[in-house]
Amino acid sequence: MRTYGLIGFPLKHSFSAKFFTEKFAREGIQAEYLNFEIEDILQLREVILFNQRLQGLNVTIPYKEQVIPFLNEISPEAKKIGAVNVIKVERRPNNMYYYKLIGHNTDYIGFKQSIEPLIYPEVHKKALILGTGGASKAVKQALEDLNIEWKYVSRTVADNRLTYNQLNNKILTEYKIVVNCSPVGTFPKMNECPDIPYELLTPDHLLYDLVYNPAEPLFIKKGKAKGATTKNGAEMLELQALAAWEIWNK
Repeated sequence: MRTYGLIGFPLKHSFSAKFFTEKFAREGIQAEYLNFEIEDILQLREVILFNQRLQGLNVTIPYKEQVIPFLNEISPEAKKIGAVNVIKVERRPNNMYYYKLIGHNTDYIGFKQSIEPLIYPEVHKKALILGTGGASKAVKQALEDLNIEWKYVSRTVADNRLTYNQLNNKILTEYKIVVNCSPVGTFPKMNECPDIPYELLTPDHLLYDLVYNPAEPLFIKKGKAKGATTKNGAEMLELQALAAWEIWNK
């Protein structure tokens, strides 16, 4: 039986485990999907060596960037993005200590395919990216490839980024897409949302939340209340998972 899995910390609620377990059962695939909750990226070697049937991994917070130095190869798109969320594990028969790790980024594929049908080029010309972690890098690259200007929004001051308290009517009038790449609003903290001026949103705005649990985060609820177009991260997750499956089985 083949093994696939997810590394991250913490892993209380994993979309990937549920998605792939159901896929394997539905399609009669002889495989299992395991969560590997590791507190340090150095534990990756243990995961690989102690699970000899492991052929692929998904990577989530906080390791999408930290994992890169541990890889033998990285795909061109992941190298360009600077983050990895999928690893293909190649092994040599009869040698448990030999393995090759190849990093890919399917967050980019999932986000781009999911948001593209919602974009009206004459309206949605600029985007705010809330958060600066590994997922935000894939979002940034997808937006660039869709010819949309972008700006990071963070709690900390840095070059070429805004802070939340700088968001005003002028900014929200100019930037009609707002993408939440932070974990704010994720279960169980469903009463939280990114600190943006929701009262300035309009029906021309597009709010995309990478959060998928709950299905309607507070960020999305507040956007809907102002008539904005909204979407959560469920479709993106499914699309990136299917792309990961293709990579593992090439």
